Amino acid sequence: MILLARALMERGFAMRPRERRETSEQDLFRSRLDQIIDMKRALVKLGRAIDWRFLEDAFGAVYTDKPGQPPLPTRLMAGLAILKHTYDLSDEALCDRWVENPYFQYFCGEEFFQHVLVFDRSSLTRWRQRMGEEKLQALLQESLAVATRTNAMKPSDLARVVIDTTVQPKAVMFPTDAKLLNRARERLVRLAKKLGVSLRQSYRRVGKLALIKHQRYAHAHQFKRANRSLRKLKTYLGRVIRDIERHIVRNEDLREAFVRPLFLARRVLEQERRQRGRKVYSLHAPEVECIGKGKAHRPYEFGVKVSVATTVKHSAGGQFVTHTAALPGNPYDGHTLATVIPQMQALVGNILDRCITDAGYRGHNAPPDYKFKVYTAGQKRRVTPQIKREFNGAPPSSRSSATSKNITAWDATTLPMPAATPSTPCSPPLATTSAASSRG
Repeated sequence: MILLARALMERGFAMRPRERRETSEQDLFRSRLDQIIDMKRALVKLGRAIDWRFLEDAFGAVYTDKPGQPPLPTRLMAGLAILKHTYDLSDEALCDRWVENPYFQYFCGEEFFQHVLVFDRSSLTRWRQRMGEEKLQALLQESLAVATRTNAMKPSDLARVVIDTTVQPKAVMFPTDAKLLNRARERLVRLAKKLGVSLRQSYRRVGKLALIKHQRYAHAHQFKRANRSLRKLKTYLGRVIRDIERHIVRNEDLREAFVRPLFLARRVLEQERRQRGRKVYSLHAPEVECIGKGKAHRPYEFGVKVSVATTVKHSAGGQFVTHTAALPGNPYDGHTLATVIPQMQALVGNILDRCITDAGYRGHNAPPDYKFKVYTAGQKRRVTPQIKREFNGAPPSSRSSATSKNITAWDATTLPMPAATPSTPCSPPLATTSAASSRG
């Protein structure tokens, strides 16, 4: 039965999670967690304020009722995700803290103290991959709903937000051409050995020696010798690629196994140092991009660009994150507003009154329902003729806006705009906020 369930899971069939409910059952040999912990702690109050049924409906949509092994309860996995980001813990540290901390277990829906993990650490990764970015937005939406229900934030605070972009770095080694070439050859040789493909030569010893020589020559600024070692690494990788291609030319099974590694290896072999466009910076994460944000201490970062929006006003509970989104492809900051602003309005169920950004945003591609003036350091920035024509035709009331020296602000006009509907059902205090009341 276990093998059958595992096979069905691999094919994509999965039952809905078996959700847990508080039963108030007593155990003769164990005490309930609510009898041995302080029920006035913040984590306990937060666990009771969260609408777990809303999260169960949002995350349960990715499962089906077909046969298969039932996944872990939604409250357990969603609670672990909240605790991970609240306390900034890795998956390993989160598992250790969960076993030791009864408040963590109560927050995740346990009724009795567990002395061992009731889940596997790899379940956290698989759950995040199964949910995806869109479903995980429900956690952010519920956090804002809890903040409004507990008076930690007023609904009107969501009308004015600060938008900026940053880089979410990936755990990759700093890319150099020599390391990538040698790593690509090692991955191909390892896969060929695993599949029983006999290569003429693996270049394991001489490849490692060429890499060491390249690093030493580059450190000593002997670049002619370093380039000679680099050409050797390219030669070794090219020979391995051609040798593998000769073996898989008439074998469909081997061709399917080698298609992706060979594609990445060819890209690493053909890419140049100063070429334009996409490059491979990591073989295990080829989606990584090189992003320069102008930081003096870190000129280049390797990861993906992320848009983050927070409230302008410091509420009673602090400043809340109202929207996050990954922006693959390293787009220009001003071109991201056409997608970020509608997503944010649908998430919070509110119409934005003002978006404050830095000078990197010019507003070229903001939603068409917004007409605005752009100021930086007291002077109007250069804008496109289309924006000038739209602004000249706007009502006079919409032309007055003022910002500080280092920011750029966009004021929404009084044009009629349809109320934003949340992408997922949100709690009433947050979703029923009107535009008039949000503008204060």
